Amino acid sequence: MLLETLNERSRRIFRQIVEAYLDTGDPIGSRTLSRLIETSLSPATIRNVMADLEDSGLITSPHTSSGRIPTELGLRLFVDGLLEIGNLTREERQNIEAQCLGKGRPIEEILGEATATLSGLCHCAGMVMVPKADKPIKHIEFVMLGPRRVLVVLVMEGDDVENRIIEVPPGTTPSSLQQAANYLNMHLRGRTLSEAQQQISLQLDQQKAELDSLTQQVITGGLAVWAGDNENSSSPQGTLIVRGRANLLDDVKAAEDLERIRLLFQDMETKKDLLRVLGLARGGEGVRIFIGSENNLFSLSGSSVIAAPYMDGQNNILGVIGVIGPTRLNYARVIPMVDYTAKIIGHLL
Repeated sequence: MLLETLNERSRRIFRQIVEAYLDTGDPIGSRTLSRLIETSLSPATIRNVMADLEDSGLITSPHTSSGRIPTELGLRLFVDGLLEIGNLTREERQNIEAQCLGKGRPIEEILGEATATLSGLCHCAGMVMVPKADKPIKHIEFVMLGPRRVLVVLVMEGDDVENRIIEVPPGTTPSSLQQAANYLNMHLRGRTLSEAQQQISLQLDQQKAELDSLTQQVITGGLAVWAGDNENSSSPQGTLIVRGRANLLDDVKAAEDLERIRLLFQDMETKKDLLRVLGLARGGEGVRIFIGSENNLFSLSGSSVIAAPYMDGQNNILGVIGVIGPTRLNYARVIPMVDYTAKIIGHLL
């Protein structure tokens, strides 16, 4: 369904239904709509338009009453084509900026306070992906554990040590592991993983004759574990901070609302999955919006996620900050708040 397929009358009624739902959370009927819409339309005319909108999958009736609410498809159409984004007040901007002042403070503390502030302003739960420290590499070692299992030991500057277990191709020998370690130590020492990834990939393409196939696979497999390319890796791209979950209980009106929040809390306990959701927002610039079942993690709880990446001075994405709440979020207010907070954090870093 495209917005262009709706005539002006249908568009006006559809907008009013969505805005009423976002404001109150309640279904709205034709009689109420006839009083709210400026142009005088009879309840019968409005009912006909509502029937067409329902046939198009944009609105639905949650009960047997005549009231209607937008579907997730309807909300997506509204957010993408009809939503008028509001501006933050000077007080709201100053509030966010004050929490992000962080000279001499740990980045986790700054991000935690910024997320709590965002959560309070949006009346949602706030969450932020804290970037994982990307220290220069000092040394890498491969230790054979079994026919296809290898322990990768990575020593960073400052002598921080990280271990991962990877699967290697059949036939991998200790000499292949040693050759891979020698190659990586030669090219990675003094570089961070993010700095070395692209260079190593390029060099592997250029030096295929110098390294056998097994050694190449060990090298790329060892790097992928830390790069986050391995879906089963226990090393996420960062740690997760969640603040303000109690805000989600402020607007509970019925038993089904309470059950929805219970399911959402249950989902939020799976922080690995939450990181994956935020990771989706790293794929592009600006604010990303996930409504209801558009993200499998929150399909049962009927929730929306609004998130934006924050970047350093070179436009490298460091992490993601956002909020999660019911699908009837005040999108016009929340979207600029998330966007502004991400920009402030980026400037700080």
